[in-house]
Amino acid sequence: MTTRNNINLDKIIQAAAEIIDVHGLENLTLSNLSQKLKIRSPSLYNHIKGLQDIRRLLSLHGLKQLLSVLTRAAVGRSSDEAMREMAKAYLRFARKHPGLYEVTHMAPSHSDHDLYKTGQEIVDLVTQVLEAYQMEPTDTIHIARAFRSQLHGFASLEQRRGFGMSVDLDDSFMHMIDTLLAGLHVRYPKDGQRPSAQFQTGQS
Repeated sequence: MTTRNNINLDKIIQAAAEIIDVHGLENLTLSNLSQKLKIRSPSLYNHIKGLQDIRRLLSLHGLKQLLSVLTRAAVGRSSDEAMREMAKAYLRFARKHPGLYEVTHMAPSHSDHDLYKTGQEIVDLVTQVLEAYQMEPTDTIHIARAFRSQLHGFASLEQRRGFGMSVDLDDSFMHMIDTLLAGLHVRYPKDGQRPSAQFQTGQS
């Protein structure tokens, strides 16, 4: 067994992240976590309160990791390029860390300051990139939600093997993102002349 002094919270979180990436969040237990760390289960309580606590810490760790990869993808880029690179970085993260990705979507309570703050920083990053499209603040929220829904929907379906057709998934993913971006340029043209929202039948 590893001596208790060699274990710290970071090592516990990393070990738990490795377990859920391989075996899934539902298979994380204090027993298999302590086995991975080569310590006795009671020693974990020197660092965490219990299983729910480690899940919360994993959620925070995952959000911070996701924020980091999205930020790196956006730095030095703007508009469509930044959106595409963030989208690709998001999907890479979900593929590389399926368990950690899953736990990031535990809905943070407003009372949990750290979780809420980190989640909001991701939202702020996306809305900052969307400023290049010169839309109204409310529209920015709508598009940020649409972007997140597309990314999470695709990543979740892929993880659950929801795509059965023999068409390249990466091509489908980028087609989805490019369609969203094309729609942004139609709805928010640089000349400020937005198309009519009315349905036109072509009849006089």
